[in-house]
Amino acid sequence: MLSYAIIFLIIALIAGAFGFFGVAGTAATIAKVLFVIFLILFVISLIRGRSV
Repeated sequence: MLSYAIIFLIIALIAGAFGFFGVAGTAATIAKVLFVIFLILFVISLIRGRSV
């Protein structure tokens, strides 16, 4: 999940550098959503791992 977020972040940076701002914005939004999902799943796994 985190690797997909990093890939979309790199796509957004490259697209922004070349002037494709629509693609860059979309890729950045996808990267943010994936990163938030990763953080939520990470926190859940930490909580469940400590309680067992």
